[in-house]
Amino acid sequence: MNKTFKFPLLITISIIISSNMIAQTVIISDTLKEPNNRRLQEVSIFEEEQIEVSEEDILKQIDNMPAFGIYRDNYFTTGVPLNQSINKNTADVLFQVSIRHRLTKSRLPFNTFLYLTYTQKYFWDIYDKSAPFRDNNYNPSLGLSKYLIHNNLLKGVAFLQIEHESNGRAGIESRSWNMISLSSKYFFNSQLTLGTKLWVPIVDGEENRDLTTYRGIGSLSANYSSKDKRWWFTGEITPRKKIGDFNTSLTVAFKISAKSNQYLYVRFYDGRGENLLDYKKYNLNIRAGFCIKPDFQSIFL
Repeated sequence: MNKTFKFPLLITISIIISSNMIAQTVIISDTLKEPNNRRLQEVSIFEEEQIEVSEEDILKQIDNMPAFGIYRDNYFTTGVPLNQSINKNTADVLFQVSIRHRLTKSRLPFNTFLYLTYTQKYFWDIYDKSAPFRDNNYNPSLGLSKYLIHNNLLKGVAFLQIEHESNGRAGIESRSWNMISLSSKYFFNSQLTLGTKLWVPIVDGEENRDLTTYRGIGSLSANYSSKDKRWWFTGEITPRKKIGDFNTSLTVAFKISAKSNQYLYVRFYDGRGENLLDYKKYNLNIRAGFCIKPDFQSIFL
């Protein structure tokens, strides 16, 4: 492997290990441990039921939680294409590091919280000669999160963000864009959540002005967890401009231990825009590895 890539790789591995250690102590705090949780576990997946909590109580709990934690899935996977021959040039590694930090207490206007988030994805041609990184995608954001409570029931959360994403390159391989996004997650019950995200793109990259044609302007998602919390299924679709034209991501995760948040992880992708450098390329692939997840019932997005 080229020496140029050894240092950032070691840093990334260190971040993943650190995130795992933090998750062991923080993620338990992310979940609202209410007396009625046992009753919620007995609810059918088709029955709507939320946690009973007052806004004042939930704000106090959030204020007392550790500010730093996991934002999105942190995973390390290797995989192969399903639409072309498998060789050292087409098989690869994809891994992601994603963290968030709460910058304020809860007394901002409308009882919102200010968050700094950072997600980085690595597309690594590990089986090729010198094992180069094909593309790295950097996604920092700053946003306000609002917890949605109605009639003392925790319905979900909304997140208004200013985001930037780029691959950190110059010249004809440069890809970058900004967006103002509004996302929300609805807690249908303790096993099922539904999510949506819409964004207003500000595409300033000279080499990717048609990015939204392949990335779309929004997404829909669903998460399902088994009653024992060992299995976690996620589906996400991103409609593109043509009717019936979607980017689709499906993941299956199995928790290794009931007392941890480490999962065996399988990810299927069908669509375009999987990475910034080759955003026009059609990808159909499957990858497997391990994942560190936030808690399923976490009130963080």
